[in-house]
Amino acid sequence: MNDLFARHRQVLPDWLALYYDEPLEITHGEGRHVWDADGNRYLDFFGGILTTMTAHALPEVTKAVSEQAGRIIHSSTLYLNRPMVELAERIAQLSGIPDARVFFTTSGTEANDTALLLATTYRRTNTVLAMRNSYHGRSFSAVGITGNKGWSPTSLSPLQTLYVHGGVRTRGPFAELNDRDFIAACVDDLRDLLGHTRPPAALIAEPIQGVGGFTSPPDGLYAAFRKVLQEQGILWIADEVQTGWGRTGEHFWGWQAHGQNGPPDILTFAKGIGNGSSIGGVVARAEIMNCLDSNSISTFGGTQITMAAGLANLSYLLEHDLQGNARRVGGLLIERLRAVAAQLPGVREVRGRGLMIGVELVRPGTDEADPKSASTILEAAREGGLLIGKGGGHNTSALRIAPPLSLTVAEAEEGAAILEQALRSAY
Repeated sequence: MNDLFARHRQVLPDWLALYYDEPLEITHGEGRHVWDADGNRYLDFFGGILTTMTAHALPEVTKAVSEQAGRIIHSSTLYLNRPMVELAERIAQLSGIPDARVFFTTSGTEANDTALLLATTYRRTNTVLAMRNSYHGRSFSAVGITGNKGWSPTSLSPLQTLYVHGGVRTRGPFAELNDRDFIAACVDDLRDLLGHTRPPAALIAEPIQGVGGFTSPPDGLYAAFRKVLQEQGILWIADEVQTGWGRTGEHFWGWQAHGQNGPPDILTFAKGIGNGSSIGGVVARAEIMNCLDSNSISTFGGTQITMAAGLANLSYLLEHDLQGNARRVGGLLIERLRAVAAQLPGVREVRGRGLMIGVELVRPGTDEADPKSASTILEAAREGGLLIGKGGGHNTSALRIAPPLSLTVAEAEEGAAILEQALRSAY
């Protein structure tokens, strides 16, 4: 392993982050578990950053990919592609967007790029509203709308970005308000902001902020925003890269917690739908999707092999009601972790929905972030046989827990027990 780490450092960028003091090489997985190169077995509570949505080595997906690879792997969007059409039909129907069109990409970053291209072209302006503490990808335009300093390496951007309050419920100037007053204050802030600028193209928002530490506003905030946005024809882009496909348990899409004034104009997705295959995409009303007046293709978006994986994975998800499982097992896991957190001075909050859970850490006796303890807990969890993630934004640090949606009650209990020991080792 040390040799591989040395080789990694020799040929890959310094800014390519690795977890753990002694980085881990994962060689194979099955169900909710993975194994490293030394044969150690781990319960996976991060799933390749929320990509392994159903299970590792899911037989239905493995079979679909193998059979498709035996026929043809790729032909590009210049030719008709049956698996791509079939998956697009299913996603269009599930999206809740009327007269929907679907464009496939290879990642969530590229999906958000495409959404920004569509919105700015349709609206003929490069001004975009985004949320503080947000993350939307690593490309030039996606970095330009990311409201998280730790993931924004440049201030240069092709877009003019204005940041809005509301993505973080328990911090910031409105944190002490009740939910109703919090939403009203954020709406007032939005109205005031719009009074100082020409009408923007769109608001892009994650229903639950992923990299930012699984933070979210009260239900209905984006519905209230949408009412204001519609007065000026401003589009709403829901970034569902991490919240989509039932992970939150209560809803299939994160936007549905804010759907009182209708669905978003544009929806982006990625990660979980491929169960590890590189699939991203955009759903938009036909008039928005078709607004481009020049040719465009995608060489690798929507390849036959990734579409076969997506179809098999989506079918398994729906047929086995993994959204319902996320609601049930995730609810038990959140309550178990909250009971532990109540005894530990370094845990500020356990938050989330379904199997998308954040544990915010602070230095005991303060409200200040504790990134050192976050790293300590990550290491201790690994030693106990559990893999988790971490994140956070301005002056915050959080553990990120997002297992495959087929997680069992027994596995949730096992993971919670390991995490409890890891938390106690730090506090």
